[in-house]
Amino acid sequence: MKSFSPIRALTTLCVLGRNVLPAQAIDLNPDDPSSIRSAAKSVAEGLVGMYANINGDQTNVLSGIPGLLTYPPYYWWEAGAMFGQLIDYWYYTNDSTYNDMVREGMLFQIGDQMNYMPANQSKDEGNDDQLFWAFSVMSAAELGFPNPSSDKPGWLALAQSVMNQLNDRWDTQTCNGGLRWQIYQYIAGYNYKNTAANGGMFQLGARLAKYTGNKTYADWAERSFDWLAQSPLLPGDGQVYDGTDVLKQCSSPDRTPWTYNYGIMIGGSAYMYSYTNGSQVWADRLTKFIAQAQQKFFPQAQGNGTVMVEICEQSQKCNVDQWSFKAYLSRWLAISAQLAPFTKPTIMPMLQKSAQAAALTCTGGDNKNICGSRWYMDQFDSSQGVGQQMSALSVISANLISEVKPPYSADSGGTSQGNPSLGTGGDGKPAGIEFDEVTMADKAGAGILTALALIATVGGGLWLSF
Repeated sequence: MKSFSPIRALTTLCVLGRNVLPAQAIDLNPDDPSSIRSAAKSVAEGLVGMYANINGDQTNVLSGIPGLLTYPPYYWWEAGAMFGQLIDYWYYTNDSTYNDMVREGMLFQIGDQMNYMPANQSKDEGNDDQLFWAFSVMSAAELGFPNPSSDKPGWLALAQSVMNQLNDRWDTQTCNGGLRWQIYQYIAGYNYKNTAANGGMFQLGARLAKYTGNKTYADWAERSFDWLAQSPLLPGDGQVYDGTDVLKQCSSPDRTPWTYNYGIMIGGSAYMYSYTNGSQVWADRLTKFIAQAQQKFFPQAQGNGTVMVEICEQSQKCNVDQWSFKAYLSRWLAISAQLAPFTKPTIMPMLQKSAQAAALTCTGGDNKNICGSRWYMDQFDSSQGVGQQMSALSVISANLISEVKPPYSADSGGTSQGNPSLGTGGDGKPAGIEFDEVTMADKAGAGILTALALIATVGGGLWLSF
């Protein structure tokens, strides 16, 4: 695959579309909180409309199952990510319109063993899938989202459940440790150890350490980071690679840069910086990750400053997962600006320019609030979906980071109930859970897909599905 030049992409694809203000475009002022809230409200309405029809107090989930987006094309993980985005939206704007819907969806998917391993996802669920639900419940705990009823585990307990399962799956038999991408060997990608899973474990551990004050979680965060650092995935200069092949002894990485991988590492490093009271080690790591992210994903677009781009936008061959990746980089850049204030002067101009550009694309659909994918075009590009909508909502809402309090912890106002033993069970599949039967055809099919997946991912292709 030819190397990607965001600047060349912007020049060749977008020159004709620059500075064209579509009718009824959202003219966002990133210095005006009321303007940001108004834009976020419009975009959030568009996002929720892709999940549910809401009429008064009546919510009708389009998929028919609370907590799921319509499949195909959306996998289970993206619904979890969407709820996390709507929690952020509530926190930033104080608009509680969707809170009951979000709480219902997040609790409906916890599974019989309260571990975010619902039986109907057993053929598809990977470690990073589960982590994106954990990120959302962790946000619910940190941001003071309304707690579940007393007969349900607390948001903190659900995050602890996922962390316990990840600990059990730590694989010392190959590549000196680390998590595999997939949980079960019959799922495509089982022989791939990736940043999303291992970086996700790093970030979740860092967040649990900060919230609870329990050093055990910090130790797991450090262990996850250290494994990434000794693997080919973090070369030490702030670059973040996607994954590596177990069958090749994790000897080389897939170097494809994705915004979400950088976001995961930036977020985790910011939480560790805060947890360690400003450790220079974490300050240096965070600085390097941000510098590389700025270089790769924020090219100097003509006349419009730094606007975030995703690598697959050049060819418009992003898959349904990848359209959402910019949401996570936006989210965790904002958290970094808050938890590590020395990063704020670098981060905020990137978020501001990107939010202005993203808002100008939100003119699609009957209600003129559906957002496009290529923000540098300053107009709707007819590429729409949950991922595109989440990404726009995230970068717009992130500009309110200076208006809100930092995340709570247990000793600074956090009220979420924990359960440090929830989710334990050796292999992450506690006794009593019933999984769909896996047939020989499933295993054979998964083997073929695994081979194809490794050819594409390790070869630096654009294929990536959680």
